[in-house]
Amino acid sequence: MASSTVLALGTASSYGAAITRHDTLTLLTDIGIEGDRYAGKKRAVSIVCTGELARAAADVGTEQFDGLRTRRNIVVDLDELPRTHGARFTIGEVELAVWRDCAPCNLMNEIFGDGAQAALRQRAGITASVVQGGIVRLGDALLLA
Repeated sequence: MASSTVLALGTASSYGAAITRHDTLTLLTDIGIEGDRYAGKKRAVSIVCTGELARAAADVGTEQFDGLRTRRNIVVDLDELPRTHGARFTIGEVELAVWRDCAPCNLMNEIFGDGAQAALRQRAGITASVVQGGIVRLGDALLLA
């Protein structure tokens, strides 16, 4: 079983709104993150990992990409995220299921510079649905089955 640690948590109240950093997030079963723009949608929670971000940053010749600046909700210290639809994992007391790969939008070029969107393909994280809700905290473990 692979594990990692939650490094950052964030939400945005609406499309294009600034990301607000948090120490904890409340995830609601079958809904998503309380107060986030994607609550109630299939892609309710977005997660990105440091290993994939590091490889993307290297491809464009920069030192690193800030995970929350990719507009994802949860940043974890892990080399690679699962991408099989339906694969289950836990973060703290919350159980999630992979929905799909999270494609990078053209904002990535504006935020990180030319070539970032291309470099982030298959590295911009995943979206997941909430199977069992609860609280996610900075420092919580992500456990992959």
